[in-house]
Amino acid sequence: MVTGNGNAHAIDVRDVTKSFGADADAVVAVKDISFSVGNNEFVSIVGPSGCGKSTMLRLIADLLPPSSGSISVAGQTAREARLARAIGVVFQNPVLYAWRSVRRNVELPLEVMGVGRNERRRRSGEMLELVALQDFARKNPWQLSGGMQQRVSIARALSFNPDILLMDEPFGALDEITRERMNAELQRIWETTHTTILFITHSIPEAVFLSNRVLVMSPRPGRIVLDRRIDLPHPRNELTREDDRFFHLINEIRAGLRE
Repeated sequence: MVTGNGNAHAIDVRDVTKSFGADADAVVAVKDISFSVGNNEFVSIVGPSGCGKSTMLRLIADLLPPSSGSISVAGQTAREARLARAIGVVFQNPVLYAWRSVRRNVELPLEVMGVGRNERRRRSGEMLELVALQDFARKNPWQLSGGMQQRVSIARALSFNPDILLMDEPFGALDEITRERMNAELQRIWETTHTTILFITHSIPEAVFLSNRVLVMSPRPGRIVLDRRIDLPHPRNELTREDDRFFHLINEIRAGLRE
């Protein structure tokens, strides 16, 4: 069992396998995976394409059922956690509604939950300020850059104050400069909110820059083959990317992927 940082576990995955199809046509996406994420940790998962990273996130989010094994989220089953709105999810595409303003996109989960208008307005204002988009509240998503749209998506996922934020390659479609800027923004948001984050990425430098720990998955069927604590100091900034320790950790994780 791979363990977290000694705190109570926000996420606890035990012996999870997920197969698609049946009998001879079955495809095993992940097999016998066990790991945990401590409260307030930022943990990234990296691995080759098709290794089951996104499948693992969807299992934790209760968007897919496991074929075997168990998943505990915020001390509940994944389904109970989803119904209790303990989980926020950010996907690679922002999935914003073009006909709703930025503010009303952020307010959407609260609206579905039946939260009153004044409280929705207060909470969306706080979240837009958190992601530094308070001046764009009345704009429509199509008037924003890709990085700004993803910030709206993060604000929406945090609007109902979830215990855990699951992020599936949220910056994968951005150019490198915007991506690095978004990494810095996400670090700031995490340090402000103390939300537990599980982050899926193909980028080893991104994982090292953002995380307390990096989990490395093998090719399909995906397994956890390395759990590496990232001992870089906080807060992290551009100087972090120039640190010899940063490059050492990148090379160590790259070697884990090769092995």
